[in-house]
Amino acid sequence: MRDRMSENEQKVGIFYTLCAYTLWGVLPLYWKQVQKVPAGEILAHRIVWSFLFMMAIVFITKNGRALFQEAIQLIGQKKRLIGITLASITISINWLTYIWAVNANHVVEVSLGYYINPLVSILLGMIILKERLTPWQVVSFLLATIGVLNLIIHFHQVPWIALLLALSFGAYGLLKKQIQLSSMFGLTIETFMITPIAILYLTQSNLAGTGSFTISPLVTLLLVGAGVATAIPLLFFASGARRIPLSMVGFLQYVAPTLMLLLGVFLYNEPFTETHFISFAFIWIALFLYSLSRTKWFVHVEHKLFPNKKSIQQHY
Repeated sequence: MRDRMSENEQKVGIFYTLCAYTLWGVLPLYWKQVQKVPAGEILAHRIVWSFLFMMAIVFITKNGRALFQEAIQLIGQKKRLIGITLASITISINWLTYIWAVNANHVVEVSLGYYINPLVSILLGMIILKERLTPWQVVSFLLATIGVLNLIIHFHQVPWIALLLALSFGAYGLLKKQIQLSSMFGLTIETFMITPIAILYLTQSNLAGTGSFTISPLVTLLLVGAGVATAIPLLFFASGARRIPLSMVGFLQYVAPTLMLLLGVFLYNEPFTETHFISFAFIWIALFLYSLSRTKWFVHVEHKLFPNKKSIQQHY
């Protein structure tokens, strides 16, 4: 009975996690609907409405007191307070870059950023947390580096959108790891800290007559809905990730950039040359090796081949 319940829990976890990554993968479709609105204004609306939506979720789930207690604890803990402030800034940079890039027809480069993000996270962990890289992580990182260098050499420019997205989201994940807040409370507090700046920006835009909120009922609805579009996938992810192994989350996370890549190439007709394919191939192989090395099956095979060698998983 317990095994059956565990299996059902895992199926539910896979479903929720897959829903989260699928929604993140098709999110460019949403931002394209407000393409005429400046990216900064979309970001401001996203922050404000995300905060209001998350507050509604907090109170509906009767977590208001717990949120208040968490906030009080943060105020009294200087390092965590600085961490959550920096997390608010880095996720805002990530969101702004993402929205601008999508609406400026760089969806393919956005997908590249989220493909290399896990490997950037490895690098940040090594540099900042002094984590030890396994041999397979080193190989994966080198392969991804070759892929990025191939783009730089052939196009004579750095894929700064992809790198900024990967670095900002990697830094955000690193900060979140150190802060140790739940997804619900984390997003609520992070958006709360940036909301005053967002409201000031929107107020100035409207006073100057450049605001887009009332262009049309559809635009207004979509800007308000930005909060829901932000929070729903995160809640799905929080519910799903705790039910399945981390290695499975690692495999499923590539659903989002794959969907973005398909949208960029086949729906928005963005260029995807032979050079792009070669670079992406290096990165795909890198991610495959990295994800495979984290599975129990890989550890079992490695132990069979090298019985006297300690499992690379012991380095984590």
